[in-house]
Amino acid sequence: MGERLFVIGNEAIGWGALNAGCDAYIGYPITPQNETTEWFASEFPKRGKVFIQSQSEVGSINILFGAAGTGHRAMTSTSGPGWGLMQEGMSHLSNGELPCVISLVQRGGPGAGTTRHGQMDYLSATWGGGNGGYKNIVLTPASVQESHDFIQLAFYLADKYRNPVIVMTDGLLGQMAEPLELKTLEFGPLPEKDWAIRGLANQPDGIRRAVSAMQGLLPLPPYPPYIGFLDLLKALDKKYEEMEKNEVRYETYLIDDADLIIVAYGYTARVSKEIVKTARKDGLSIGMIRPLTVWPFPYQVIRDKALQGCRFLVVEDSLGQLVEDVKIGVQGKTEVHLLGALSRHDPGDGGMILPDTVANEVYRLMK
Repeated sequence: MGERLFVIGNEAIGWGALNAGCDAYIGYPITPQNETTEWFASEFPKRGKVFIQSQSEVGSINILFGAAGTGHRAMTSTSGPGWGLMQEGMSHLSNGELPCVISLVQRGGPGAGTTRHGQMDYLSATWGGGNGGYKNIVLTPASVQESHDFIQLAFYLADKYRNPVIVMTDGLLGQMAEPLELKTLEFGPLPEKDWAIRGLANQPDGIRRAVSAMQGLLPLPPYPPYIGFLDLLKALDKKYEEMEKNEVRYETYLIDDADLIIVAYGYTARVSKEIVKTARKDGLSIGMIRPLTVWPFPYQVIRDKALQGCRFLVVEDSLGQLVEDVKIGVQGKTEVHLLGALSRHDPGDGGMILPDTVANEVYRLMK
């Protein structure tokens, strides 16, 4: 067992990056993830690692492009409005096939919305907020420990596929304190980074490397050997198919005999799981599916349960974003209900979806 700490989720992200062998962090402060930036500012320089506070989120994502191009593990973190500013850079990272990690601590929107919590960046994270129709794996932890562990998984997946990976939490998980076990996770071998820019003198074959956000337009042989735009699209398409085939992750809870299944992630999944336990004690056939990746999304398990006649209740702190993927999964075969941000317990920005609210909706639907 590793060292145990009592930390908040935003700090766990830093510890996870450290245990993943991250060499550089580039970020700009924004609520509610400032503790992450503060952690890196405090911990990385004294360990001989790189910390850069950029001039803006636009600066962060573009400096990250350069850092990832060297082959070193690098990351940034942000929240809603800052995430919006990073979208062009996310598209460029995907074009350049640069492995890196982005911690996205969601808050309410649109616009500045609220500086507290929310689950309102789902669509821009899962469907790509920049141009070009790129795909990024999106992991969704629901605890401090998972925030730490999923950051390590994200770095592994980023290197495996040469692609950015997003770890998406929310303000409540970021500010919540829980026990954390520090441990380095092993996921298996990775391909050599023979594409990385290290300086000509450090390239064993004596061939200069280059990275670009214009792959498909500017040929940069031999790394990678894309002759034209269609070659790039073929390579990306194959990569995205492999991600969808191999990287779907989800957790199920008491769904085998369920008549109603809750689908939720992040803090709303924690709230919902407690209600499943309570409803079961009252004899109601309730279960839950928690996506651990929201891209690629676990459509198949949703589809299978829909064909068995199960109904679905999506619990998410937004006006409805996750619910769209659940609807795609059920293909019109069953009912899909939404319990969203309009059910927060308080009209101010501190409102949240409480267990009693979920319980009331579950019992109403099961009558």
